[in-house]
Amino acid sequence: MTVPGFIIRNAFRNKRRLVLTVLSVALSLFLFTTLQTALRELTQPATSEASALRLVVRHKVSLGNVLPEKYESRIERMPGVQYCTKFTWFGGIYKDERDFFPQFGCEADKLFKVFTESTIDPTQLDDFIKDRTGCVVGSKTMQRFGWKVGDKVTLLGTVWPCDLELTVRGVYYGGLDESNLFFHHEYLDELMGKQGLVGTFWVRAENAAVVPGLIDRIDKTFANSDAETKTETERAFQLSFVSMFGNIKLLVGEISTVIVFTMILVTASTMSMAIRERTREIAILKAVGFNGSHIFGLILAESFGLAMAGGIIGCFGAWGLFNSLDIYSLSRGFFIRFEVTPHIIAAGLLVAVVLGVVSALLPAYTSMTKSVMEGLQELD
Repeated sequence: MTVPGFIIRNAFRNKRRLVLTVLSVALSLFLFTTLQTALRELTQPATSEASALRLVVRHKVSLGNVLPEKYESRIERMPGVQYCTKFTWFGGIYKDERDFFPQFGCEADKLFKVFTESTIDPTQLDDFIKDRTGCVVGSKTMQRFGWKVGDKVTLLGTVWPCDLELTVRGVYYGGLDESNLFFHHEYLDELMGKQGLVGTFWVRAENAAVVPGLIDRIDKTFANSDAETKTETERAFQLSFVSMFGNIKLLVGEISTVIVFTMILVTASTMSMAIRERTREIAILKAVGFNGSHIFGLILAESFGLAMAGGIIGCFGAWGLFNSLDIYSLSRGFFIRFEVTPHIIAAGLLVAVVLGVVSALLPAYTSMTKSVMEGLQELD
């Protein structure tokens, strides 16, 4: 009988307890991995070289306030600005409130000059620019609703007191959130009686070096006006939405701590029961020459094996599951992607390692401090 064989045989002595313990750890680490992935998707939006050049100009008070349309020409003339486009949230309802997807009014000829990462067929883009009631839609939303180019889409106004009758003129891929729908801002202006109101302006800077100065310049230009602005990078703008949910990091951190603590209790309880059943055997091992470090090593190896088995099943199970699911459809557009990264898997496995070590300490200490006579008498 080898030492590894002895450890494995002890672990499989009570198969039901072994399976339940491993599954408990696996389920807990699956939940841990899911929470960490959700936190990453919410707090670390994807960035690129092009997104680093984009700025968002909004009302200083809140996104619910609008800006005058005339600001656009003044922003475009500023040094360092390459393009500036109107960008207004519509927030309409398509058939049912649950069929949510983002909709924005924009300037068709500037949209893909600001968002250069996205690709669209040049013919479709030309059709979109020429059709005042046309729209372009991200590939995910096209797939979600089964739309085709040429389909009619009606959006019932909620934020704005008007309805949009749109025709799908094109599909874009990549870069931009592929769940968005873009229509002509001019069409919205006409329906609203040309009030000259804009939700935000999106700006593409000429290069990264001018971005900090451009932010200050824009806000200083409109300081002390009736509609002061707040200009921020695309990343900062995206993270501002996450802050509306409260302290997400603290919440996820507290839940993860509870999960880890519960796993420690479960595994430590399992090891304590297993060691209690083997008190006589451990005493015999001591009697034939096994010292305290040997006993500790045997118990630690068993506990570590249980925790790592559960960790591998839970972490890689989460990775396999979320890679095979269409998380965009399941979350109704809340999560665009749900990528379990190697870093998150490593964190989950590290938790399993700590779990295996910590849960073995008390049972091992109890076994090491008990004398041979006490061990032999306890189960006699």
